[in-house]
Amino acid sequence: MPKLAAIDVGSNAIRLAIASADGKGRLHIVQTNREAVRLGADVFAKGEISDSRLVEAMDAFIKFRRLINLHKAKLVRAVGTSALREARNRDYCINQIVKATEITIEPISGEEEARLVFLATSRVVNLEGKTALLIDIGGGSVEVTLATGREIIATESFGVGTVRLLQMLEPKKRGERLFRQLAREYINISNTRLRKEIGDHKVDLCIGTGGNVESLGDLRVQLCNGKDDNSVSMDELDSILKELQLRSYEDRIKDFGLRPDRADVIVPATIVLQHVAKEAQVQQILIPRVGVREGLLIDMVEGLKSTAGPLRRSQVITFAKLLGRKYDYEIQHALTVARFAVELFDSTKKLHKLSYDERTLLEIAALLHDIGYYIGVTDHHKHTYYLINASAIIGLDNTEKAIVANVARYHSRSFPKPDHKEYASLSAKRRQIVVKLAAILRLAEALDREHSNKVQQIKVIKGKKKKIILRLRGQGDLLLEKWALSNNSRLFEKVYKKELVIE
Repeated sequence: MPKLAAIDVGSNAIRLAIASADGKGRLHIVQTNREAVRLGADVFAKGEISDSRLVEAMDAFIKFRRLINLHKAKLVRAVGTSALREARNRDYCINQIVKATEITIEPISGEEEARLVFLATSRVVNLEGKTALLIDIGGGSVEVTLATGREIIATESFGVGTVRLLQMLEPKKRGERLFRQLAREYINISNTRLRKEIGDHKVDLCIGTGGNVESLGDLRVQLCNGKDDNSVSMDELDSILKELQLRSYEDRIKDFGLRPDRADVIVPATIVLQHVAKEAQVQQILIPRVGVREGLLIDMVEGLKSTAGPLRRSQVITFAKLLGRKYDYEIQHALTVARFAVELFDSTKKLHKLSYDERTLLEIAALLHDIGYYIGVTDHHKHTYYLINASAIIGLDNTEKAIVANVARYHSRSFPKPDHKEYASLSAKRRQIVVKLAAILRLAEALDREHSNKVQQIKVIKGKKKKIILRLRGQGDLLLEKWALSNNSRLFEKVYKKELVIE
């Protein structure tokens, strides 16, 4: 496999990792680098990245480009988290960095950030048969993820990152004591959402990630006589916080060897970690010392392997089902429609010429096509679009989610039209994917028209003279299903230019 380079453009620093991968896809880190460029200081105070900060970021990327070239890394991926995704001038900044280094930065959501961190964590911590709570403390946000085994079951992004708290609450003007009080009160606003996410789950493992959490592991060894830096108990966290609060910013650097860009954010980071861990009722936090960079490298390797499709599908389908349950979907009907949609997709590959990724998008749309009933019966297909588009689906980026939402929206009623705003906003290529998948979904939905699972088997046969034969087997004469298929076949026939014959 070629060497890979991953760049995490965070709110407090920009980080690089270069790795090689062996034949089994196992990663071996060959170079890491960190540049203390605090983009969040500008964005969280003024809403955009200043010219001087952009120059710092460009210098960091130029340095990274030299290292990437030195190691002859062939695949490079850079992602930006809170600060970059919120900056008003992010497109300009990204373009300037592309011009200087030919490296494009992809702004990612908090949910995607959580997925990458979980991906890295699951490789170094045994999560099998356990419920784990992951707390990723960044400069702009805190991602709290609940997982069972190798799959995420819930994730939430909270805007209580360390740099954001510093910029919002201005400790220098208010004084350390008032800052800490305000920080605690601000973090407490997240209580309701946090408790809802944790719910009745008994957390077996609590895992902390991010540079500040790793520094707390180091401080455990210094201040608490800890044997290693790979965990910290709640009692030790209390002791560390007291020691940090007794010292000024300058003394934290001198006494504990903290970097200048760590010494000011370590206190709010500790307060955040304490808060979330107490809500989870855990006594110890594991520190695996991995993050977005490592998750990005793993994701890149899986993208090169033939197993990437099934691995990705497992996570995203699990989360889609959780979303369906949230909106009280009819489980059996959803599963039946999804099964037929996938069978039709597989049987018509020569017609649609779409990939495994589009197959997964169709399956998700099929599972969620009726969740709009949660809002109302009238125009439920439009409500479905709204709910999917407004929800986080772990494993999908915003473009993929938009395709899923549109496919589900067109499972009934009108065809996609140029004057439909949400459909028209997609690129021509993605609109074509939507109509191809929506045509298949309409047939799949018709096969379970009565929500009674009467059709048990289907077979697609290539007929003569541009005809496709769809043969049904099941309970009774299936008259209603055949009638529904006849009514729902027009989009399929229009898109694929084939006559559908139902037997």
